[in-house]
Amino acid sequence: MKKLSFYTITLALSLLCLLAVVLFLATAHIEKAGPLCIAFFITLAIGCRGYAHLKGFAYTITIFAAVTTALYYPFYFLQWNGFKLSTLITPLIQLIMFGMGTSMGLKDFAGVIRTPKGVFIGVFSHFIIMPLIGFTLAKLSGLPPEIAAGIILIGCSPNGMASNVISYLAKANLALSITITAVSTMLAPFVTPFLMKGLAGAFVKINALNMMWDIFKMVIIPIGAGILVNKLLSGRAKWLDKVMPLVSMFGIAFIIVIITAAGRDSLLTIGPLLVLFVLIHNLSGYTLGYWTGRLFKMDERDCRTMAIEVGMQNGGLASGLAKEMGKMATVGLAPAIFGPLMNVTGSILASWWHRKPPREEPPAPTADPIFS
Repeated sequence: MKKLSFYTITLALSLLCLLAVVLFLATAHIEKAGPLCIAFFITLAIGCRGYAHLKGFAYTITIFAAVTTALYYPFYFLQWNGFKLSTLITPLIQLIMFGMGTSMGLKDFAGVIRTPKGVFIGVFSHFIIMPLIGFTLAKLSGLPPEIAAGIILIGCSPNGMASNVISYLAKANLALSITITAVSTMLAPFVTPFLMKGLAGAFVKINALNMMWDIFKMVIIPIGAGILVNKLLSGRAKWLDKVMPLVSMFGIAFIIVIITAAGRDSLLTIGPLLVLFVLIHNLSGYTLGYWTGRLFKMDERDCRTMAIEVGMQNGGLASGLAKEMGKMATVGLAPAIFGPLMNVTGSILASWWHRKPPREEPPAPTADPIFS
């Protein structure tokens, strides 16, 4: 009971902080609301950890606390003693991708042979639906060109490991989810620059060859190294499996904070509108992904996988590409918003589906009409 009481008290404190924030905002004392707003997110994150159905939101709420801190005190996240913190973004992404590689193996690609229809539809849908939605939203948004290009960039990025976690929680097809993520990530050096050149070229100058090399050095090389380490240390480095997810979580949060601090002025001007377009982008991906599965007569578990794999993107990679383009404070804003937002929507979707286990459906015909 003591443990429960602690979390209950913490949630009560978060509510008090929220009421104080609302009071300051209502009296036009926005600058004084900062510390209380940060305290609200921190206490809410701690309180959520005491409840099984809320625990999954704690990490994302912690990111909101960090982002709020960056908005109120950006100078702490731009440079230390003359060292620009943005220099750490690429190494952090490489470390995150290395961690992704340590959890992968050749078996993750064997799913292409076992379920070619699902993998093909998943990867193809991912690289068609999200880029086109991003392009449409960028055109309609009326946002400055470089910021609008960030919406396209997140749409052209591959899947991230978060989609695998959400697929597991949503009782989707985890094996198919992992394979789609692996394949889309390996195709990213070729597909993402091509899509960006065609769709975002009118918004911002795109050097496809430079972007291809950036993705190779940030994704393919680290993942390859991770897969090799996984094979060499198979079963002998349990500590690595425990440490790398924590490193990845910290790295993603730190990247988002740096980009938020750098783009603070733009966010304060167009932040709510950009959040709205990013949310539409994300939710449209879930919806169209799910119904694409239905269109191809996939079972419920696979349709859920399609929704999650289409709707969730690798925001860390997109942020890194924006930094390599030298446009972290503009192109990088949409990816920085998309990451935390998709974790919230993905967790809600997973909770909803978790309570609705897919019904047993009759087995599919042996002959696959698409690949036979």
